[in-house]
Amino acid sequence: MDRLKSSPRLMIVSDLDHTMVDHHDTDNSSLFRFNALWESSYRHDSLLVFSTGRSPTLYKQLRKQKPMITPDITIMSVGTEITYGKSMVPDDGWVQLLNHKWDKNIVIEETTKFPELTPQVETEQRAHKVSFYVKKDNAQQVTEALSKILEQRGLDVKIIYSGGVDLDILPKGAGKGQALAYLLKKFETEGKLPGNTLVCGDSGNDAELFSISGVYGVMVSNAQEELLQWHAENAKDNPKILHASERCASGIIQAIGHFNLGPSLSPRDVSDIGQEQNVENEPPGHAIVNFCLLSEKWRRAEIENSDVFVASLKATSHPSGVFIHPSGTDHNIKEYLNIMTKVYGDKQGKQFRIWVDNVLATQISSDTWLVQFDKWELHGEERHGCVVTTILRKDSDSFTVMHVHATWLEQSGQNEWIL
Repeated sequence: MDRLKSSPRLMIVSDLDHTMVDHHDTDNSSLFRFNALWESSYRHDSLLVFSTGRSPTLYKQLRKQKPMITPDITIMSVGTEITYGKSMVPDDGWVQLLNHKWDKNIVIEETTKFPELTPQVETEQRAHKVSFYVKKDNAQQVTEALSKILEQRGLDVKIIYSGGVDLDILPKGAGKGQALAYLLKKFETEGKLPGNTLVCGDSGNDAELFSISGVYGVMVSNAQEELLQWHAENAKDNPKILHASERCASGIIQAIGHFNLGPSLSPRDVSDIGQEQNVENEPPGHAIVNFCLLSEKWRRAEIENSDVFVASLKATSHPSGVFIHPSGTDHNIKEYLNIMTKVYGDKQGKQFRIWVDNVLATQISSDTWLVQFDKWELHGEERHGCVVTTILRKDSDSFTVMHVHATWLEQSGQNEWIL
């Protein structure tokens, strides 16, 4: 990736539904834990890849429903689409590879002859993916018959059955595993092969990820029978694959620690975050995440309202520093902290969370960083966000806030006082 000047320290490649995202966790606690860990300890030198069976349409819907951070790379539609960055720029080289011995019209023609197949919605029918629902009892028979027919028609296809209901027909060279192999080869050619790669999944269409040579893998505790069966038949003696005891994103964090791939203590798991000692050589993202978590705990009244605590916060702000609120009003940073004291406990007992996304830090002098990130506040179903640009200076082993400028990310936030 262009934003990294050298090889990524770690690349995490994760499925979304029931792996990174726990649809049974109404508080999104495991996702918030992962977000805080990634932005504080990994965003600056590592790569996050989301590998999902969802189409771009359903992927974007999920991002609106869940407090997800932005990946560096998105593999969608069961490994048939690869895009880069926040703008989701497509990989044209991957598209050209998938065109070999593939004809979507022939696939549609032949599948209409199988009454057992129920087409999925139009958004899930992609250039290199034709998708259906099929009952588990019919899946094997249909798969075998279709494979023979499409081969006779001159196509090289792959049929993937997952989740006990989803049947996807793809070019033979497509799939989550092949997309990852393509990326790793591309990085190797560019001299930026990741130091370690961790793949994460829960269902049958994730099995290919675990087959890539050299990667670490985690099957989250809630992994489906089809993936556990694949593991038992193909990789039960592989010490690089872990069946986690934790669900979803918490299982991913567990695997990071199990394989010693880097820090595995999320800032959300530190009880006295306000008293946490600064780590030598900590990235600026660590300070950003910690301050936002302090703001959340303050407003939820989960830390003590004391003059000593407020004074410690003020001590980390430059006396002449300026905070520009997204509404356009500007304040001395210490004045801003005085405003913060007035909202202590205003979200107590409520579903209120703060998270940051896409923390990007640029060192502009020996002790100063320009940091930009998206900051989000979630209150029940309401979400308000702003893009924040701040200047941090490293004094001894702690950061001092020199300047903060926030602007709205969306119109709906303009009636809120966002901290």
